[in-house]
Amino acid sequence: MALIDQLQKDIVVSMRAKDEARLSAIRMIKAALMKEKADSPKGVDEAAELRILNMLVKQRRDAADMYRQGGRPEQADKEEAELRLIETYMPAAASEDEIDAAISAAIAETGATTSKQMGQVMNAAKAHLSGRRIDGKSMSDKVKARLA
Repeated sequence: MALIDQLQKDIVVSMRAKDEARLSAIRMIKAALMKEKADSPKGVDEAAELRILNMLVKQRRDAADMYRQGGRPEQADKEEAELRLIETYMPAAASEDEIDAAISAAIAETGATTSKQMGQVMNAAKAHLSGRRIDGKSMSDKVKARLA
């Protein structure tokens, strides 16, 4: 639960600095984690925290895209600012080279040759990059291109 403790400290800092945008975003993250803690009978571990943060990042990214398409760039900028703040609480992202190496290793491990085996390759590649942040869509596109 170290993340919730860190969020609480950051809430206090943001309140003292009167940074309303940051305070609101941090409270949103903490609320999502606390909801998961209440809903889950076994508690929230690091994997669950990462899953929740990934979900929040995806929501912000989708919302920003929708706002841009709807002609509301100021709202899109707000969503993107929240996205960047959420990412500060996440582990470092895997680089393109690391992702490519993991995909190559996964293809070699699984012996995949067709796109029907894409799921096996994705799971093996994610296992190679455990503990790192990965954009699933871009990884999926790369695997699809390699197996096509």
